[in-house]
Amino acid sequence: MSTPRTRPPEADRRTLIADTAIDLVAAAGLRGLTHRAVDGAAGLPAGSTSYYFRTRTALIGACYARLAELDLGDVGDLSGFGEVGDAGGGVGGVGEVGGEGSPRPSLPPPPGPAPADREAAAAALAGLLHRWLTVGRARQLARFELSLEAARNPELEADFHRAGQGARARAAGILAALGARRPEEAAELLVAWTDGLLYDRLAGALARSRPAPDLPELTSITRRMLDAVLVEG
Repeated sequence: MSTPRTRPPEADRRTLIADTAIDLVAAAGLRGLTHRAVDGAAGLPAGSTSYYFRTRTALIGACYARLAELDLGDVGDLSGFGEVGDAGGGVGGVGEVGGEGSPRPSLPPPPGPAPADREAAAAALAGLLHRWLTVGRARQLARFELSLEAARNPELEADFHRAGQGARARAAGILAALGARRPEEAAELLVAWTDGLLYDRLAGALARSRPAPDLPELTSITRRMLDAVLVEG
């Protein structure tokens, strides 16, 4: 007699749905994000996605929450970022969001010591950006696509921009540890520059003709960014 298949826990299904939705947005844009498409791509029975996230807005909210969780996990894997700032998104990432049917995870700060010096912080930030430009490329493309949707949809705008404030608080904590006189202002610049670099290399005019920068090049770039914001901040 065959063993009956057990149903995955609800949290696992929510995660599978959010991951699949993010992949669909990265591949086809928001036009490719439907409940039926997520069911098919995730290998779930028809109606599963709409059971957990009844509306498209709720499904997009689930994407925001999952992006925040994944980005924070990346930051936590890097030894150069420590317990500074709050538990919002990583630099350039997104933080806790709500919305119908979407989880509001309590995400602790990543473990590890605060960056000891500017070189360690530059290397850590370079490693993070390199990951997002390579193995995390699809996720960042989805984030940019979803950010435009938040700009057009008042139901999503507040949650997305709250997440951006979490990113800036994290960056301000790092910069304060490095001696910035005005860490909040410095963080605004650093997050804007890192987001601009990601966009330029993933979706900008030269994205297809220029390879993603390697780690030494990114370290040089992040060192110059930190030097600039710390002089000004």
